[in-house]
Amino acid sequence: MDPYGDHNRKIISPLDKMTVQREQDSQQDKMPLLEEQVEMESDSGQQKPELFIETPDSNNGKSDNDPTLVEHLTDLRKQLIKSAVVFISFFVGVFATVNLWVPIATRGHELIVLGPMEVVVFYMSISTALAFGLSLPFLCHFLWQFVKPGLHLKEKQFLSLYSPVMFLLFLGGLAFGYFVVNPLSYGFLVSLGAVNFTVMVSAQEYAKFLLMTTMPIGLLFELPIVAMFLAAIGVLTAHTLRKVRKWSYLILAVVSALITPPDFVSQLIILIPMILLYEASIYIVLHMERRNIAVNE
Repeated sequence: MDPYGDHNRKIISPLDKMTVQREQDSQQDKMPLLEEQVEMESDSGQQKPELFIETPDSNNGKSDNDPTLVEHLTDLRKQLIKSAVVFISFFVGVFATVNLWVPIATRGHELIVLGPMEVVVFYMSISTALAFGLSLPFLCHFLWQFVKPGLHLKEKQFLSLYSPVMFLLFLGGLAFGYFVVNPLSYGFLVSLGAVNFTVMVSAQEYAKFLLMTTMPIGLLFELPIVAMFLAAIGVLTAHTLRKVRKWSYLILAVVSALITPPDFVSQLIILIPMILLYEASIYIVLHMERRNIAVNE
């Protein structure tokens, strides 16, 4: 036994005993209230801080499944590699059969070469153009695979529906340039120079002339598709096309003068189809607007 135990014992007076008893009673009265509050919070579905669950919305709307910049660059590199492989394959095939298609490209014209390197330049330039034309559908498909995830639904539907039409219009422009513009402008310029000069056309100059009278025309024939796309996304209307018709004709005249040889015949041959395509674009956009109004009604 501790002889000093009595000295460490706390002496409580009757008044202190009453105060302690009141505090104990008040604490017992508060306990049911706290239990009822916990039950009400659990019934109302309120989450406790320690039970916080992270959702995609809590990450500023970003989900872990969204592609990152590295994934976009990887996909772009993949599509570029496939495009390069297809283009090089067509280029090798075209260059290996150069003796078969050169008479078709030159149309039997008597051309001269001014040096051994000019032959290589001629073969390379024509082979590159032919390889690009043959690989164009594949290049468009690879480009479509890359940009498709980032497009809206209306843009996806438009491009998937009119991609074949775009390619056919491009081929139509190339055919128009090769069978119409090239022979007429070439014959006019050669006959114009033969009046006072002995005309000798080099292979390199003819390759430039051939590409000038075919490739840009193929791109210009895409005018209706461009107008339809701008109308589909709400940027262009038929009223706007009619309102700026005069300025559009002026722009088309300048473009035809820039992409064709410097003679009036070639420029006129290009300008007339461009005007017809512009007018066709107006009617196509107007038809789209009427169809959209009918669908909405």
